[in-house]
Amino acid sequence: MQDVKLQFDKNTDFRIKEAFKTLRSNIEFCGDNVKVIAVTSCTPHEGKSSVAMEMAKAFAEAGNRTLLIDADMRKSVLVGRYKTGGVKLGLSHCLVGKYKYTDVICQTNVPHLYMIFSGPVPPNPSELLGSEKFSGMLGALKTPFSYVIIDTPPLGSVIDAAVVAKSCDGTVLVIENNAVSYRFVQKVKEQLDKSGSRVLGVVLNKVDMNSKGYYGNYGKYYGRYYGKYYGRYEAETKARDKEGKKNERYDTF
Repeated sequence: MQDVKLQFDKNTDFRIKEAFKTLRSNIEFCGDNVKVIAVTSCTPHEGKSSVAMEMAKAFAEAGNRTLLIDADMRKSVLVGRYKTGGVKLGLSHCLVGKYKYTDVICQTNVPHLYMIFSGPVPPNPSELLGSEKFSGMLGALKTPFSYVIIDTPPLGSVIDAAVVAKSCDGTVLVIENNAVSYRFVQKVKEQLDKSGSRVLGVVLNKVDMNSKGYYGNYGKYYGRYYGKYYGRYEAETKARDKEGKKNERYDTF
């Protein structure tokens, strides 16, 4: 197994963290049989790779042994965006038969989070992702991992995501706010439906939470109030514990 250190933005907004906790909970409520999840979008630059990473990280932080697979073998962004340190083996090495899937898994510096990076760009990514080797690998990964999150290429550009979705328990569609038309989204969803994939839901991404709209103001208020509230509560609790009242019960509401 390879080792890799991931780098994240230390100034992540409180509302973003809460959003991914909510996304994690919603997926958990989809059922115990939803373990392998594809993430795609309509077009490039909608933020699907970031959503896939943060979603996998949210599952890992909850104590779930989670694997994130970078199946965007045509134009991966995960390596350049998050990785530090060398990774010699990736998904394409495994799918062409040179290595076993256990050889290409990376253990990260995030507890319970593992990754398989895309590897060198192959000449036939759709064929490799649609192979029995790939579907068999996903089936085998359900045993050692609680969740397997797969970052796939935009379905509005290439067919790879639909090919991957056939072997998954469900798909999450990432849509950038005010960037794609309703008709285009419907066409992408129809493609997923044809693949037999269960669409678990849609993530509306890149929403301006500081806008003057109702939800923007609410989101700003929510983050400011609850972030401050829980921060104050934590400080008060530590102070009381220091006075020897660790077994005392406090009502927070």
